[in-house]
Amino acid sequence: MKYGFIRAQADRYPVNLLCRLLGVQRSAYYDWWDQPGRVIPPQELALRRRMKELFRASRDSLGSRTLMKNLREEGFDIGRDRTRRLMKSLNLKVKQKRKHKATTDSKHNLPVAENVLNRQFVPQGPNQVWGTDITYLWTQQGWVYLAVVIDLYSRRVVGLSMDRRMQKSLVIRALLMAINLRQPPPGLLHHSDRGSQYASHAYQALLKQHGMICSMSRKGNCWDNAPVERFFSSLKREWTGARLYRTRQEAMADVREYVAVYYNSKRLHSTLGYKTPMDYEKNLNKVSGIC
Repeated sequence: MKYGFIRAQADRYPVNLLCRLLGVQRSAYYDWWDQPGRVIPPQELALRRRMKELFRASRDSLGSRTLMKNLREEGFDIGRDRTRRLMKSLNLKVKQKRKHKATTDSKHNLPVAENVLNRQFVPQGPNQVWGTDITYLWTQQGWVYLAVVIDLYSRRVVGLSMDRRMQKSLVIRALLMAINLRQPPPGLLHHSDRGSQYASHAYQALLKQHGMICSMSRKGNCWDNAPVERFFSSLKREWTGARLYRTRQEAMADVREYVAVYYNSKRLHSTLGYKTPMDYEKNLNKVSGIC
């Protein structure tokens, strides 16, 4: 706060000079000085501290609704309007979304599947529908590409792979990780875009080997794979943001931390009734070994 800074520096510099440099009226500063100090109750202080902790842990991404839900889960009695007011007074500003380019190469002669999923994004149980896609991050060493597999039932990331190249091996490793962790039964619906990596013979053979039904988005329609697109949006808005990674390894480690430490276990999802993916699966039999 400007007034607090003036008060802290008043013994070193003239008040007139400080007020002029900071663009405040001297009379307004003295009015602030004469105001009695406000004593913040312990409960209010604990609430404010926890708000700051949760907001910083999300890398400045929690909006007022989700922050309120987190606080209520921890036993704080707080509503949306009060959360907004406190966020404003504590200067907790949500970072803006960043635009990003598409990574799909659909200009190939490989066979493509029909859109079997048809935007039915709410399966009745785990390991019934998986979505997958590719995105990218920039580092000082160049691009690093990320492929994920998400169980649409709980929005849980069950497979991921990263590499300096966007080849079919990238998506195959992500799918193999998901298969090894979840051991899905035959008949699982696997949805992706029409990219050459997913349409490749090797990838399609892997789907067939494990009895998966292939579904692909319509050409140029990202909404057909909205849950995975939303994960990428959350990753970049909430976590990587405007960070400049020095190495590919640094970026890879940061993405793994987001998935394991935050997204799967701490981030509340509105589509899950404001539960985390792990909490959403807690009442089920063991369906995954991923953390």
